[in-house]
Amino acid sequence: MGIRNIRKDEDPILRKKSRVVDKFDERLFTLLDDMADTMYLADGVGLAAVQVGVLRRVVVIDVGDGIMELINPEIIETEGAQCEEEGCLSLPGKNNYTYRPMKVTVRAQNREGNWCLYKGEGLKARAFCHELDHLDGVLFIDRLATEEQIKEFAAEEETE
Repeated sequence: MGIRNIRKDEDPILRKKSRVVDKFDERLFTLLDDMADTMYLADGVGLAAVQVGVLRRVVVIDVGDGIMELINPEIIETEGAQCEEEGCLSLPGKNNYTYRPMKVTVRAQNREGNWCLYKGEGLKARAFCHELDHLDGVLFIDRLATEEQIKEFAAEEETE
């Protein structure tokens, strides 16, 4: 079990763009395993490599249905909208509402280098968006919902 330090708050690495992974080797496998261990220990549902100081396009996510390892991920389709409270292991205590797609399809490589499609709805869709944003130096606080969006979304939910 390899636990890595999670970079926090104003650490400048969190604003950097991560590089494409082109080597699928033991070093990558160790990173993936360490990221999963670190995420679980911190009670998170997702973690991007940049959050542990590695500028590679690697993400792990587990919203309760098993670990997903996404390498070189890209969002290829979105649908709908949700406005929910979001938090980040790198920004402890700064939870706030974001406006994200309700459904997301991601194309990514697995640890063997094979391309796969991953689909998520609700929390999983939000986790996809949140973690992939990290790979481009974007934090959830850059995507906060406006008061108008929050009110509009709340009104829509009341009518359903």
